[in-house]
Amino acid sequence: MSESVDRLIWVVARLREHCPWTRRLTHDVLTEYLVEEAYEAVEVIESVPAADWPAAPLADGTYERLRLEMGDVLFQVVLHAAIAQDAGGFTFDGTVEAITAKMIRRNPHVFHPDGTLLPAEELATTSIGDIEKTWERIKRAEREAAAAVAGAPSDAQNPGEGRDAGPAPGRESSPAAFAEVPAQLPALAAAAKVVDRAARQPVDPLGGPGRPPSGLGSASLGSASPDSAAWEAVLQDEAALGSALFGLVQRSRAAGLDPERALRRHLTRLRHDLSGPAATG
Repeated sequence: MSESVDRLIWVVARLREHCPWTRRLTHDVLTEYLVEEAYEAVEVIESVPAADWPAAPLADGTYERLRLEMGDVLFQVVLHAAIAQDAGGFTFDGTVEAITAKMIRRNPHVFHPDGTLLPAEELATTSIGDIEKTWERIKRAEREAAAAVAGAPSDAQNPGEGRDAGPAPGRESSPAAFAEVPAQLPALAAAAKVVDRAARQPVDPLGGPGRPPSGLGSASLGSASPDSAAWEAVLQDEAALGSALFGLVQRSRAAGLDPERALRRHLTRLRHDLSGPAATG
């Protein structure tokens, strides 16, 4: 580790030893702080239009704000590692080793298995599509290996299904890819994760973009085809999409409905269909 990281680890260890408030912290207590610090870092990033990075943040001090917020996020990681180390679980070094090994393993378009770089001519030939497919393939292999060690059903055999049962029509996908979407994510973020993971499967089990619910942005959008002018108006940029989504939330609340809960329940049903009953438990 670098001297500055080693110093932070030492400071946290001394706080755990001599500060009663820090010593009483647990993984569970820190959960809200971990989420809060991550969102504060996101807030700084999103305070500058995406097209203005990195020039504007260098000029207006945003990078300095982001540096401080990333320090807060890192502090959370070091704290969790210190708590785990005190309990005999793992160390910060072990955490770094694990993510380093994962990045080498999941990026064979950059690294040999021993972590050395591929030849320059090979590094220049990989497409984004190839990278995403390889990433999903390796993740699936990791899940199956972990399931085999644990004696649990793998993607090849969902809980409750017979060994000879093949995938349902239109469902030639990796069930665990959908089961692993964090349950704590806000529903809209979780929906985006499900859509992205579906698109990276050999066959998209969702079949591509569907039609929006009635009332999204305009009274006629719900009956519009995906390539209609109404869709184009909503999807022209994130400002228009945000306005349309906010309008849908307004209509939902006026109707006495909870849009977050509605989308979360829809995702539960969708993940049940894609992953099997065990995925939603």
